[in-house]
Amino acid sequence: MNPHIITVTPTTNEAIVKFESNQFLVKNESYEFKNIDEAKPSPLAQQLFYLPFVKTVYITQNFIAIERYDIIEWSDVQEEVKEQIENYLNSDAPLLNVATTQKKVPVTVYAETTPNPAVMKFVANKKIVVNSTEFKSVADTFENTLSRKLYNFPFVKEIYADENYISIQKHDIASWEEVTFEIRSFIKEAIEKGMEIGASKHEAGTVKKEGETIELPKFENLDDVSKKVVEILDEYIKPAVASDGGNIVFESYDESSKEVRVILQGACSGCPSSTMTLKSGIETMLRDMLPGKVDRVMAING
Repeated sequence: MNPHIITVTPTTNEAIVKFESNQFLVKNESYEFKNIDEAKPSPLAQQLFYLPFVKTVYITQNFIAIERYDIIEWSDVQEEVKEQIENYLNSDAPLLNVATTQKKVPVTVYAETTPNPAVMKFVANKKIVVNSTEFKSVADTFENTLSRKLYNFPFVKEIYADENYISIQKHDIASWEEVTFEIRSFIKEAIEKGMEIGASKHEAGTVKKEGETIELPKFENLDDVSKKVVEILDEYIKPAVASDGGNIVFESYDESSKEVRVILQGACSGCPSSTMTLKSGIETMLRDMLPGKVDRVMAING
């Protein structure tokens, strides 16, 4: 099993910090512990209460949030807490040692059209994945996963999953009017049974296009302009394309030609309106926000 990797994320409340894992910790449930006695269902939470600054521990989905007393600043202790949580989660010790009695929320899934007529977005009322995942073909999937089983439908061409939705691109052998209800029901039933979309077989930090694997650059290794481009894409562009069932990934920046290259995923890949969006939206924004640094944006369909 893949190891837990913890990321420290501040919140709008200065007293609370989230320690986010790259994997789910609990599903369909949330826990709040205000002292060591309340934390009996979770050995890790009890362990955290031995730290004198811990006021409240929250466990939900893929993160543990901790509220501190004002006797310290998070900047002084968060790395040590992160290491403690990471080491515990990667041990054989259980996160929770009792069965939950909380009422489960019924799963709902609805279908939503996207600007790409070949892609339909299926949205659930719960988080499906921790990290965005793309499957270009059945070869990218693992056995006994939702992604593999979706490829049993002959019209399924590509799958992209993020947060609480799955975008499915189909072949032209069927219309969405014919298959939407069947796919929606299938996804709903699979989620109810606890089936996961699964990881992709191509390595983390890579994307695939036309059979080719592209290794994405790491943010810390980028030049200053490239970092600004990534920040603009993350803050202004990605939320908009995510609402349409797609994603945009930074690939490279050429200082000499002032060209930015991006990779389109999900509903954005192969979308007839994506070229217009690039030119009238993304390219214009990057030109305005990075004057003299960016002249054009080129897209690769993932």
